[in-house]
Parts: sequence; structure tokens; C-alpha cells
Amino acid sequence: MKEYVKKLIIRYSGQKKNEMMDDIVIEFPLTLFVNGEEIVTLVCTPNNLRELGIGFLTSEGFISSFSEIASFELEEEGLLNIQLNKELTNTDTFLRRKITSCCGKGRAGLYFINDARQVKTVQSEVKVKLSECLNNMTIMEKRSKLFRLTGGVHSSALSQGETVLFIYDDIGRHNAVDKVIGSAMIREIDTSDKCLILSGRISSEIVVKAARANIPVILSKAAPTNLAVDLADELNILLLGFARESRLNVYSCPERILL
Repeated sequence: MKEYVKKLIIRYSGQKKNEMMDDIVIEFPLTLFVNGEEIVTLVCTPNNLRELGIGFLTSEGFISSFSEIASFELEEEGLLNIQLNKELTNTDTFLRRKITSCCGKGRAGLYFINDARQVKTVQSEVKVKLSECLNNMTIMEKRSKLFRLTGGVHSSALSQGETVLFIYDDIGRHNAVDKVIGSAMIREIDTSDKCLILSGRISSEIVVKAARANIPVILSKAAPTNLAVDLADELNILLLGFARESRLNVYSCPERILL
């Protein structure tokens, strides 16, 4: 499916005016059905939709392994049908949290905090080299073709040591992370020694997603929030931000970064 379209625009550079064709990223609605029940519609970039759906179910706590999925089918109309070999649970709390999250306070916050407190601590003491982190960030940025074309997406990747395993782009930074998690689930990759790489801000929800996928390291070009740092400490996740050129900040588990 196409990820971008060309449109005629007008570009000003100082007082100079030019008509030109520009690459515009596509925004696409994907509706996720689980066991025949409509769960959510995700506004996303129309690629790697199976990975997105399975990663979403993992990061929201509906499943914990790929073996819990009996089948999945993607329809052309933007419908992803996933059948689990178990009963669907957690929908009430999930829907209440999502519906009220727009206000950014009150009960939505309480649902999220209670949800986060139920996430298991990551069982890993893996250490990473500073040079590998900085190099892998550079690799992800260079390989993000859709960002270079449109400037309209976030990128996320999974790495092990000096190797970047795979990279995904999406208009939503949470979606990009879910695609990475979904890809790891489908391939049944052991994530306990892997690093989740982001181009955008590290929110508390991103930390919870990583914990649910048992990923022990998060590396970003941008900043974390205070709650993200607190949760990373609690969940045994090495949190690294502002990874640019030759520098980065360590926000949690500093003993696990190697020079």
C-alpha cells in the first residue's frame, strides 16, 4: 500500500515563490477486531498493519505471546481481524482509560497509574555500550526513507548490540513502537537483551509498552517525561535520551551503560 502521495504546493523561500510537487505522508484508519469485537481504530501509516495490530495487543496487555493468537486476517478496507485462542479480557479498563484520556487528568490518570503498577518488572540486567547506542541511532535515522521523503513520520527500531534488527515508521510514535513490538512477537524474538530505539519523546506509556514486551533498554533522540523516568526506575529499564552525535543522557539504571 502506498505510504505517501505527491501534491502540488507553493513554497516560499524569502520573497521567492515556487510551485512544486511535494511528498505528503498518507494517514490511514485501521480498525482492529479481536474475537469478533471491535476494539479500536488506529490512525496510522498504511504499512506493516499486522505488526501494528499484534504489537498494540501486546503493549496494551491483551496478549503476552504470539502463541495466544489463533489467526489474523487483514482486509483491504482497513480491517484487521484477530482471533485469540483465549477469552478477551481487560476491555473495560482499556476503554475507560482511552475514552477519558483526552482530558489529561482525573480518572484517566488513575486508570493508567493502576494499569502501569500491574506491569511486571523487566527481567534483564543487559548492559549496552555508549558507542553502539549512538551508532544505532544514526543508522535508524539514515534508514528511515519515509521520514526523509515526507518529514511526517516517527521512527522506531529494535537493536541488539551493534546490529539494528528492523526499523518501522508511522505518523504516530506509539504506532511505530507497536510495529516494532509486533514484529518481534511475530518472529518470536527473545527481547530480554534488546534495545527499543525511538525518534520521539519517551512518555510513560512508551515505557509501559517496552516493559510488557520485556525490552530492557529504551534509547531516544528526544526527552523523557518525569513519569517515564520514574517508571523506568521501577521496571528495571535503562532509559537513554537526547542521543545525538557524540552525547546522550542516562536517566535510569546508569550502571548498565558501558564506555
